[in-house]
Amino acid sequence: MFNFEEELKKLPREPGVYIMRDDKNVILYVGKAVNLHNRVRSYFRENIGRGPMIDKMVSLIARFEYIVTDSELEALVLENNLIKENSPKYNTLLKDDKTYPYIKVTVGEEYPRIVFSRTMKKDKSKYFGPYTSAAAVKDTIELLNKLYTLRTCNRSLPRDIGAERPCLNYHIKQCLAPCQGYISKEQYREQVAQALEFLNGKYDMILSDLENKMKAAAGELDFEAAAGYRDLYNSVKQVSQKQKITDSVGEDKDIIALYQDEREAVVQVFFVRDGKMIGREHYYMTNVSSDSKPEILENFVKQFYAGTPFIPRELMLQYEIGDRELIEKWLSGRKGGRVYVRVPKMGAKEKLVELAAQNAKHVLEQDRERLKREEGRTIGAVREIASLLGLGQIDRMEAFDISNSNGFENVGSMVVFEKGKPKPSDYRKFRIRTVSGPDDYACMREVLTRRFLHGMEESKELEEKELGREFGSFTKFPDLLMMDGGRGQVNIALAVLDELKITIPVCGMVKDDNHRTRGLYFNNVELPIDTRSEGFKLITRVQDEAHRFAIEYHRSLRSKAQVKSVLDDIPGVGPARRKALMRHFKSIEEIKAASAEQLAELPEINSRAAEEIYRFFRKKDQEP
Repeated sequence: MFNFEEELKKLPREPGVYIMRDDKNVILYVGKAVNLHNRVRSYFRENIGRGPMIDKMVSLIARFEYIVTDSELEALVLENNLIKENSPKYNTLLKDDKTYPYIKVTVGEEYPRIVFSRTMKKDKSKYFGPYTSAAAVKDTIELLNKLYTLRTCNRSLPRDIGAERPCLNYHIKQCLAPCQGYISKEQYREQVAQALEFLNGKYDMILSDLENKMKAAAGELDFEAAAGYRDLYNSVKQVSQKQKITDSVGEDKDIIALYQDEREAVVQVFFVRDGKMIGREHYYMTNVSSDSKPEILENFVKQFYAGTPFIPRELMLQYEIGDRELIEKWLSGRKGGRVYVRVPKMGAKEKLVELAAQNAKHVLEQDRERLKREEGRTIGAVREIASLLGLGQIDRMEAFDISNSNGFENVGSMVVFEKGKPKPSDYRKFRIRTVSGPDDYACMREVLTRRFLHGMEESKELEEKELGREFGSFTKFPDLLMMDGGRGQVNIALAVLDELKITIPVCGMVKDDNHRTRGLYFNNVELPIDTRSEGFKLITRVQDEAHRFAIEYHRSLRSKAQVKSVLDDIPGVGPARRKALMRHFKSIEEIKAASAEQLAELPEINSRAAEEIYRFFRKKDQEP
């Protein structure tokens, strides 16, 4: 039993991070403190006016933990990591977890390529971005490769020069085939240098060059080439015109402002790179009802810039934030250069921040109706189900299904829905170990037993470590267990839970004679449900998803087993030769069509084995 009075006395007067957990060991809140002793104790004092959300959170705290750090800066970094990893219910959270596309030029290679990247690494490559549109990045890369006839393959050059024939791009004149040595390294890198000029925004020389080539081709009556240069000219011109100048200084900065209603806030970010606005993006922040606008903005800055690889030189904010100097120090360390966090008060910069705020307001108002519909499909549907079953709040639902073909390769599926939405990262597959033959009840018993035993073991390990992350989808138990079937499947689940001394409500998703969902079986009663309601539609989605996931897994195992059984019937063919055959010939049909001489060309297949394989398939063709 956690003794609050004793544990509060032990709190050190040092910087660190504290973690609040409920009676199920779920993390409710993560915070940082300059002085852990003072900060954590403040939650357990009578504190009028701290807000209903914080009061509710404090009422749910069953235990707390803390990590002492060397500095407040280290606490800030650790706090961000724990929030990102655990998404605590009472932290203000950045709802969107987007990664930004970059254009990567692999200048560290002897024959560089221009590629799409979602990460910015400390390597020898040059990165351009981040950009807000992946489609625009791909279009730009395609344009550059076409414009400068650069390679798009992954061949290791110069090692593989001449090793294989040139690809289609060479034949359609979209690559100069450095893989064949048709262009020198110096000439190729000159092409790359021109592409880098383009990415740096120097379009005038390129436009002039394309215009001259277009006119020269037209003068020689080569109208096909002229049309090609014309299209490239128009593409470059379009790209160059998309760059909106916002600052003549030419610096990198992000302009950040928000708009808040009673439940959510939208943060709008304008991305300025090299003095040009390359795009904008908006982000939703949840759990904001008890936070002021400066607090929301501070939480956004900490969570967003903990995850993005690019840090601009300046952040222009709508409001002053509490940890400004600490955040500047943290961002400067991440960037490897000075970063400024400023709040413009007048002039053009202030107007840009105001424009970002107006955009945030527009987004939230525009999305309000869409969000309302989405909430009806998800959270609203979960509330309907909870009301029908007479349960309290339901957050996590798990559904299970069994799939087999006459008892062959019995498998089970576990799908997870949280707040009415599927959570594929927590889906799990089970290959049945103890049941042979078509016995769905026995299979379900094994699946559920393994699922909950695994969760109990992980929870025990978590308690022994005292502090750690949620280990995975097994640690967190559902608020409702949904079985694909009626009384029988429900009773199996209740029996397993009773044996393990776990209390979780269980309902069955009952189907009619036409295999359509008709209602829920709960507490020995079948409950009808309005088929037009959002709750009914959610039940159908859950049932269909569990069924789909189980069938796909079963199909994949069945396919592998069938391939294996054919080759395993051939004398002299073991796992190594089977793998070599499938790697080289790709399919059973290709192996069957191969001659003995072709089979013997593989290093793993000697002439005797080749003859056995060849005769095996000819003999099978002659069988009645």
